[in-house]
Amino acid sequence: MTLPASQVEHQADSERKAGVIGNCPDPAGLLRHEPKLRLDLLERMHDTSVLSAAQFGRDVLCELMKLAAYLQLKRFPVMHALEDKIMAAAFFEPSTRTRLSFESAMLHLGGRTISVADAKTTGVAKGESLRDIGQMFNSYADVVAVRHTEQSAIDELCEYLRIPLLNGGNGSDEHPTQALADWYALLKWRPEIAYGEIPEQFRLNIGIIGTPGNMRTVKSFLMLALLFPENISHITIFSEMADPLGEEIRELTNASPIGIDFSQNLKQSLEYLDVIYMNAIAYLGDGYRFFGDAFSLDKDSKLKPDTVILHPLARGEELDTSLDNTQHNLYFNQADGAVWIRQALLLAIFGRVGDIVPAEYLA
Repeated sequence: MTLPASQVEHQADSERKAGVIGNCPDPAGLLRHEPKLRLDLLERMHDTSVLSAAQFGRDVLCELMKLAAYLQLKRFPVMHALEDKIMAAAFFEPSTRTRLSFESAMLHLGGRTISVADAKTTGVAKGESLRDIGQMFNSYADVVAVRHTEQSAIDELCEYLRIPLLNGGNGSDEHPTQALADWYALLKWRPEIAYGEIPEQFRLNIGIIGTPGNMRTVKSFLMLALLFPENISHITIFSEMADPLGEEIRELTNASPIGIDFSQNLKQSLEYLDVIYMNAIAYLGDGYRFFGDAFSLDKDSKLKPDTVILHPLARGEELDTSLDNTQHNLYFNQADGAVWIRQALLLAIFGRVGDIVPAEYLA
């Protein structure tokens, strides 16, 4: 069943009017260049765990973005797509947006969720190993979304796990599904990043405030940025650390044609930055650490008129609320879009895209 075009537009317009404040780009922009979905590309995700941003190629990434756009525009009904599936949301580290958006995505698709919201309520508190917990997940759920304080936790869980695992953040290592939400917001804002070639003088200059070497959201965001070398002119890392990249990211950036440099002076760079990705919080083994206190933005910052700001939230003083009601604010749309991109991911992982997408939307 396909919803009438008038109903689709009404729903999309109502959603935008009732949605987040700030910059709220139309998801339909992602569909104008190549509107039909490549089922063969989305099927590559079938029964696949999502452990790292590095596993995404540009072609699959862009198809997931298009599917998310169709879902956000409500072009076809999905409320029964996963009614026979259960997701375990196992969050051994506190979370608001990631856990709720995973659970919301599953519920919108008709699936059910079971949750671990506090590690103290699990067998870990009694010394149970993560590999044994992974074995139990095989019996209790069809997919598991995990956040953990330890970088090694994902590998340990996967040792006995036979169902797909979605990495919702593992220590200071990665947060790949957050990066999908980040780039879903950016590609709605400028679809030509993915589907065209921007003239050289208009290619993006991206500023990243944080340390990719020990901040998982920053690391995963940067890894996906490297997929668009023809449309990103330059990336500047703003950090007080002498070595903000770390060995793994350094190898990737050295192999990329995108120019990358480092700075400790954000104010002097604002006049040429098109995108600013911020984060100040990292989890380093024994607790939360705050980085980048020297780098902050507010309504008086000398931003270009069309510069957009991304932030995975939660925020502190580094991102002032005075920017919330401006067009620089893409961070609320970024959080809002997390539900749609995670719906797209779940449909692809369960191989249900072909079941719910009408034939006229498929290539």
